[in-house]
Amino acid sequence: MKKTYQVALALILGAACVSAQAQVAGTQPLSVTVQQSQALLQGWSAKKSILGKAVYNDKNEKIGSIKDLVITTDATVSAAVIAAGGFLGVATHDVAVPIASLENRNGNFYLAGATKQALKNTPEFEYNKVQTPPTPRKLKAD
Repeated sequence: MKKTYQVALALILGAACVSAQAQVAGTQPLSVTVQQSQALLQGWSAKKSILGKAVYNDKNEKIGSIKDLVITTDATVSAAVIAAGGFLGVATHDVAVPIASLENRNGNFYLAGATKQALKNTPEFEYNKVQTPPTPRKLKAD
């Protein structure tokens, strides 16, 4: 009886583990794998660790803050949008810089060789204008 209980418990636990890893809607997995989860723990949260953080130059002067991250169609982060100038986020001049040009030192972001004026002189970054689909028309009842 004890052996049967252990086998049944093992089957239930095994089934729970399989279902936890095999969450599928159609053919797309709904969650990350254990390996992906471990890799995620080594990464940063954009919201908590990057967005809104100050960007400094080599002279340790604040030159702006990270407003957004641009992700390309191949799912890589290609650029950071830095808000330069302005006051409390109003009237800022947004500039996209290659993500590789930012350096993280002790939790602070640095953009080598940059100044506030150099960022202001750079053409402003503009988001792609995504065309909104037309509003569907209501069909009149006969």
